[in-house]
Amino acid sequence: MRYTAPQEAWEADVPVRGDVAALATLIAEGGALVLTGAGMSTDSGIPDYRGPSSAARRHAPMTYEAFVGDPVARHRYWARSHVGWPQIAGARPNAAHRAVASLQRAGLLRGVITQNVDGLHQAAGARDVVELHGALDRVVCLGCRQVHGRAGVQDRLTALNPGLDARAAAINPDGDAELGESELDRFTMADCPSCDAGPLKPDVVFFGESVPRPRVEHCFDLVDGARSLIVLGSSLTVMSGLRFVHAATRRGLPVAVVTAGPSRADAAAEVRLTGRLGEVLPAVLHTLGLPDRA
Repeated sequence: MRYTAPQEAWEADVPVRGDVAALATLIAEGGALVLTGAGMSTDSGIPDYRGPSSAARRHAPMTYEAFVGDPVARHRYWARSHVGWPQIAGARPNAAHRAVASLQRAGLLRGVITQNVDGLHQAAGARDVVELHGALDRVVCLGCRQVHGRAGVQDRLTALNPGLDARAAAINPDGDAELGESELDRFTMADCPSCDAGPLKPDVVFFGESVPRPRVEHCFDLVDGARSLIVLGSSLTVMSGLRFVHAATRRGLPVAVVTAGPSRADAAAEVRLTGRLGEVLPAVLHTLGLPDRA
């Protein structure tokens, strides 16, 4: 992924095409592939990257090059991530997540691909979710490649940093919190519990890092078998998600986009809505006569 700085573009005019009924009609045909972004989780208390809720971010997201090559940057990331993790872990699915799960239970979806790393689709009951950019609840050792649960790593960090306040005032979409220099300076890192040497990395795709090829190919297979592509809560600024829109349009699939600000799929979308996902998707369920249940 390549990081693009947040813009004021969400305040610009966005083309609106169709309505909730048009979106419901498209989904009712079955075989819809859902692609979600950070806008899905804003109602769960997790800010997005480029919309209005991103305005408080004071530093750019971590890049793969910096994390792997700069021990100081890695130290700062883990300090912020340690403090931010309880808010991520405590986040709960919102009405938009529950609606996607309901559409899947009704047999209307080809699949669900998410660019989010918060696990909220699964918590809402969605199955076989493709986590395009990985998940924050897993940690991988860059030395021995062993994968660990984040909860255990968090416990080790807490034991090593008993005086660090773990109440984050503000978190970012990738789970790290804003911390002062004094807290950063006194933070103690944890090494891999398996090899006790290798540096730990959250099992997520950082900016500048490639999504594993088998995962990408699986997503293209989902597009090939879909009847429509429904983009929810994503500006598609990075190519990792936009390429699936390109694949859908090459196959002549109808595309729908529901997100608050402009997206790079606006020209391709035959249905384009800007309402809050926590309102639009339950309205789609109502139109289709489907229940909204956890």
